[in-house]
Amino acid sequence: MTDRKIVIPGEIIFSGEDYLPGKGTEKKGNEIVAMVFGLAEEENNLVKVIPLAGKYEPRRGNVIIGRVEMLTHNGWVIDFGNSENAFLPLSETPRFVSKNALEEVMRVGDMTIVKIFAIAGKGVDVTIKERGLGKIEEGLIFKINPNKVPRVIGKEGSMIKLIRDKTGCDITAGQNGFVWVIGDKIENELLAKKAIEFIAERSFVEGLTEKVEKFFSEEKN
Repeated sequence: MTDRKIVIPGEIIFSGEDYLPGKGTEKKGNEIVAMVFGLAEEENNLVKVIPLAGKYEPRRGNVIIGRVEMLTHNGWVIDFGNSENAFLPLSETPRFVSKNALEEVMRVGDMTIVKIFAIAGKGVDVTIKERGLGKIEEGLIFKINPNKVPRVIGKEGSMIKLIRDKTGCDITAGQNGFVWVIGDKIENELLAKKAIEFIAERSFVEGLTEKVEKFFSEEKN
């Protein structure tokens, strides 16, 4: 498969013994079948479907963006837009924090970038120990459909790199659909936001990279 194609649940994507089922697919006999509505792609004989609908399902290793909802005696409760909240323990901060000094790190209402390191039942535990994580001080935060995030990021980060190059902005696209953009000028941040929304609205379109290039060319003119 040289191009991604839209598939619906139950649709046969490939037939034959050479292909393996990946995310969003399953193997039935010799056929790889789509389990979700989305974009099918194949790489090194592994077939997967990038969902274009449905809610965000937390996964270990995901980077997400959320809002501090509550402070407890041993950490922060973070709302990331799902029915359940995430919990950031004191032990998952880059430096020692006293139980009496939680507000020195983050207060209720602060936005933060975190990474999921454990999921148990409905509990989601997150960390800010790694580089690029932690409280968001400035910039622009907005929401897109979580299922459109892979298209915004692009294959091996190609699409988000294109937006960075064209706008000069740093961009973090949380897997839960919240996007943080920060640049030298608000005009650049707004252009990056417009480009990301352009991609999200056309996530099912073939040749999307060329269309984004054209978008920036027209915006510049």
